[in-house]
Amino acid sequence: MSAAVVVSLALAGTLTWQHYVGQVNQADLLGDTGRDRAGRPRQIDILSAPRASAGASAMPSAGHPAGIDAEPGRNILLVGLDARPEEDRATSRADTVIVVHVTAAGDRAYLVSLPRDTRVAIPGHGTDKLNAAFAFGGFELLAQTVQKITGLVFDAGAIIDFAGLRKVVDAVGGVELCVDEETTSVHVGWDANGKETAPFRLIPPSFRPERIAGVRPQVYHVGCRHFAGWEALDYVRQRELIPDGDYGRQRHQQQLLRALAEKITSAGVLANPIALNRAIGAVGDSLTFDGNGASITDWIVRLRAIGPDDLTLLRTNGGQFHTEQRDGRDYEHLDETTGELFAAARADRLDGFAARHPDWVIHAN
Repeated sequence: MSAAVVVSLALAGTLTWQHYVGQVNQADLLGDTGRDRAGRPRQIDILSAPRASAGASAMPSAGHPAGIDAEPGRNILLVGLDARPEEDRATSRADTVIVVHVTAAGDRAYLVSLPRDTRVAIPGHGTDKLNAAFAFGGFELLAQTVQKITGLVFDAGAIIDFAGLRKVVDAVGGVELCVDEETTSVHVGWDANGKETAPFRLIPPSFRPERIAGVRPQVYHVGCRHFAGWEALDYVRQRELIPDGDYGRQRHQQQLLRALAEKITSAGVLANPIALNRAIGAVGDSLTFDGNGASITDWIVRLRAIGPDDLTLLRTNGGQFHTEQRDGRDYEHLDETTGELFAAARADRLDGFAARHPDWVIHAN
């Protein structure tokens, strides 16, 4: 989300940015995993900012392989948190993990979602699902784990509070989304008296949905329409009852990020200081950003040439399940072509990968 939003903001060029960037939460997220960290003192705009995770203490330096800091382009790690009410957000598992690759020319960005159930080696914690890394050691450990999977080093990082997306969508007056598969909500429904209530119980440990009698669930039918904040948030959270599960949810989340970028860069928001201030305030409430020593203004300048039409959405595994069961748990693993995708990102050649694999490109609507 941060890439899409920052890209959008960059297009407004003539505005007084210090007024807006001060509203975005900033923290030391990447720690020693950021690009070219060796021997350089940590610099962030708010020196007293706490780490976004209260989990394990900071990990030691990731120890980038030789030459990794010379990779062309820039990479941003986005982490989305969607903790259940009873969970502590500081130790919750990362619900969404997105790698954003910005080309060396600074004219295009690629968004790649990683399956949260991917079986990975987490430094210091053995083998587990990718989303467990955040709970074990916060953003820095997750970044270190993703680096081992992808071979990419990160220049910036951000945490998105998915509950806060509702406020962002409402602040821009809603967004236009095209529902590509009928999606039934497990979170939002109505009882016989019209009172909003959950239509399903999610049964741990797998959180299998169990229907609650007498409750009508919210259903998003195929087609394009306007979404209010509560609908957009609910829609992009769904995975339990759609055929492509987490891959479908990843796709819907990426489509929402692009829709938000389009809306924020629309004349109705950029040309209206009150609307823009409301939108940036909502973004600041739901976003924590680390520019790896560079200010938010520096990042706006770096990304100023990228608009919503310059964002390409890509899927890992071509959106197909590669599931294996170990010790009673289901894990996802990344296929050989996904390895080629990350190799293309390291070489700043994702344009060629997308041309060779057009079915791996997610269409915005």
